[in-house]
Amino acid sequence: MSINFGKVAVLLGGNSAEREVSLASGNAVLKALVDQGIDAIAVDPKIDDITLLKKQGFERVFIALHGRGGEDGVIQGFLTTLGIPFTGCDVLSSAIAMDKAKTKQIWQSLQLPTAKYQVIVKECFDESECASIIADLSGTVMVKPINEGSSIGMAKASNAQQLKSALIEAFKFDNKVLVESWITGPEYTVALLNGKTLPAIRMQTKNEFYDYQAKYQSTETQYFCPCGLEENNLATLNQIANEAFEAIGCSGWGRVDFMQDAQGNWYLLEVNTVPGMTPTSLVPKAAKQAGYSFERLVVEILKQTL
Repeated sequence: MSINFGKVAVLLGGNSAEREVSLASGNAVLKALVDQGIDAIAVDPKIDDITLLKKQGFERVFIALHGRGGEDGVIQGFLTTLGIPFTGCDVLSSAIAMDKAKTKQIWQSLQLPTAKYQVIVKECFDESECASIIADLSGTVMVKPINEGSSIGMAKASNAQQLKSALIEAFKFDNKVLVESWITGPEYTVALLNGKTLPAIRMQTKNEFYDYQAKYQSTETQYFCPCGLEENNLATLNQIANEAFEAIGCSGWGRVDFMQDAQGNWYLLEVNTVPGMTPTSLVPKAAKQAGYSFERLVVEILKQTL
């Protein structure tokens, strides 16, 4: 490795509901960096005292923390205060992207396509309103905790009783929940690296939607890269991905998720500012199609700290 990165902390694990995924991502990143002769060391905020990073001589940080505390601007603000460069988005864009409702509000203001939705607050939740919520959102909905990733706490609901149950479950993870009109069609994702889109991926699962089990446990989930879109349609997808990413103020690397309905309309789902880096994760798959080995990918991301 011709670049001297100095001592690098790979932040992994943490305290969020996505801890196990973060450990897998972080350990994969750590191995790739060490294998290339980079002085990288794992640091787990749940176990290690991260206030000592500066004193311990760390010169830069690869953030592999998923979910709260890692993707929501908290660790970004802490590292900014310490004056230690880090991978990925800044404080503000990380915080906005973590909040699915705030993200959708910005996209709507810029006339970027996203499904109709309502935000349900736990303290104000009235179960008698479930039927009207379902009716307002076209009869079938997706329920999502606003500040969780990896499809944690998500569920489909097609009647008032199912919506009530899904909301009660989602409230275990967050005090605010997004209820979004159900979109029937394939799911796509576009990874971005240093201002450029990587090859889009289409995901196909036998599950009702691309949930936690389909992402991390199933051996039957299929990934298509190239995604099979015609050139014009793919160009539109990439353009929306870039606009959506920039709208939130994101930079460096990340991933934008989409659904496409039966009429071919695109709908933005969310932005991931610290995407998974496990063996089954989407960004490494897209990067491989673009000619990047996993080792080269992690170095390209780490270069953002120089």
